[in-house]
Amino acid sequence: MQEVTRVWRPEWPCPVARVLGQHRHGGGDPTYRVDARGTIWRGVRTPLGVATIAVASRPADGEVHASAWGPGGDWLLESLPGLLGAHDDWSGFDPRHPVLAEAMRHHPHARLGRSGLVMEALVPAIIEQKVTGQEAFAGFRMLVRRFGERAPGPGPDGEGQKLWVQPDAATLRRIPSWEWLRMHVDPARSRTILTAARVADSLERAGALDPAETDRRLRTLPGIGVWTSAEVRQRAQGDPDAVSFGDYHVAKDVGWALTGTPFDDEQLAAFLEPYRPQRGRVPALIAMAGLHRPRHGARMAPRTHLPAKVTRW
Repeated sequence: MQEVTRVWRPEWPCPVARVLGQHRHGGGDPTYRVDARGTIWRGVRTPLGVATIAVASRPADGEVHASAWGPGGDWLLESLPGLLGAHDDWSGFDPRHPVLAEAMRHHPHARLGRSGLVMEALVPAIIEQKVTGQEAFAGFRMLVRRFGERAPGPGPDGEGQKLWVQPDAATLRRIPSWEWLRMHVDPARSRTILTAARVADSLERAGALDPAETDRRLRTLPGIGVWTSAEVRQRAQGDPDAVSFGDYHVAKDVGWALTGTPFDDEQLAAFLEPYRPQRGRVPALIAMAGLHRPRHGARMAPRTHLPAKVTRW
């Protein structure tokens, strides 16, 4: 299979691994691998077809080297700068708080990347609604391996095609209810995925619109709320104003890091209001700095039965 390549010279020291890491859904994500040399491999479904991209940072040369295979390879290489944050602009962001200013000082080259792919971000976000990370990542792995397809190209470390690509919308629409249950995806979430798959083309077009309009269109679908929309816009559009309200950790961690007291969602919204239209940069900086409240309590336990009520959506 033909390999296409690109060498890109970003105008800043691009933290490739950190920017691309937001597209990884757990350590066993079948669509994402890091090889022994630190090259990041992704299996992606693009508007032109499936593809594999391998991205390697060359900081000493100020370069990013990328190779791609498959029908969507050229599309991925063309999209590489945006994926790595070339279109993100922090110039209008005022940290206001000394903790945020310090985080910016330690991470001066932070960028929010955008994939331009709505369904790629939406399907795992729906699976991750109101469940533990362990359960969500396991469900996503099963979905990809059972109903996805092998990514084109040689694969990480030359060990064969170990990468996978998420299933397309047509395949998602054909998955029966009992298969979703076998993947530990309850009826509420599987219905949301099927609803989105029926209008996948229009959702992908919405990804090219202003993020506020994308948010409005996403949230017209039953089962997609503030949290899921924010997760999608963060990855597909690099939306600096997207905040994952309703997340199990975000409000608590931001409050703890900036005031010493965990916030609830209402308190988080009030605190972030002065940062509009770049509210999402605050929790992003807190995460980059590794600031989170001490985890003294019991962790949220995986569910042992289905279905279950879903409230984070």
